[in-house]
Amino acid sequence: MPQVDHFVSVTQAKAQLLDLIRRLGTQQDSVGITKDGVPTAVLLSMEHFEGLMETLEILSDQKTIRPLRKSLRQAQEDRWETHASVFSDEE
Repeated sequence: MPQVDHFVSVTQAKAQLLDLIRRLGTQQDSVGITKDGVPTAVLLSMEHFEGLMETLEILSDQKTIRPLRKSLRQAQEDRWETHASVFSDEE
């Protein structure tokens, strides 16, 4: 399950914003921002954000997700296909 890697207060985030952005540029972290000790926002790199959005798009496409669900069920039932059986018709 995804989790927030690091938490800072709103006050700290304001003071350290440039450093936080630099850190996100070099690491695939997420930074939770708290207000009065309660998490209220998350700061992500653009690359991480775009990856999450792409994943949501894929998971919301029923035409794409149907074969994935079928494959997961087969894997859970220990029913595996060989490489040859999957790609036998491919030239």
